[in-house]
Amino acid sequence: MSQTAGTSAASGKRMLSEQVYAHLRNAIMRGEHAPGAPLKPHELAKQHGVSLAVVREALVRVVGDGLADRLPNRGFAVPSHSDRRWQEIAEARRTIEPVVLRMSVERGDLDWEARVRAAHHRLARTPVHASDGGEYYTEEWSEAHRVFHRTLLEGCGNPVLLETFDRMWTASELARRWSAHRDPGRDGIAEHRRLEEAALARDAGAAAEVLALHLTLTAAGLTG
Repeated sequence: MSQTAGTSAASGKRMLSEQVYAHLRNAIMRGEHAPGAPLKPHELAKQHGVSLAVVREALVRVVGDGLADRLPNRGFAVPSHSDRRWQEIAEARRTIEPVVLRMSVERGDLDWEARVRAAHHRLARTPVHASDGGEYYTEEWSEAHRVFHRTLLEGCGNPVLLETFDRMWTASELARRWSAHRDPGRDGIAEHRRLEEAALARDAGAAAEVLALHLTLTAAGLTG
């Protein structure tokens, strides 16, 4: 095989793996695979019409996102509700994010203020659940929620801290979506409004406290 042909084959494999990864990631986030359900490489390869090598590469990436587990001698599976990792991730977020938000409030400029206000406006006006009364959060609301929380932290100006947030958010998002129906009395709208108000008032201490409480309430609904 020529070097050009080999490069082309490797590129094709990466493209297929990327497609399978994106499809599988979205399917897990949409709840198409139940908590604890096995992710069988042979079945996925048949479903997508690709090789086992392509599927395994995609599954390894999904594991890296925290959206699947690699089980010794048992292959891959969607994490379960009771997985202790959810609480470990929640603890990490409660430890790190309030500190980053404090930095963001202290360092953020007027453009950051405008982005925070715009992100909160979109979040507050995006429907949380689909019109059919589905159990899970809508894709649109989940994305608006992510953007709001990330925008709050972007004023810190530290890309390493923001990358850390991105990894923790992805890993915890699945459990948070699953927990949507567990605390119907929680007023998330008011919590997000208080976050915006404290941040834009440039009260770093209050903003950090509000975020810590927000994350604590989220963590309480992730298991059980």
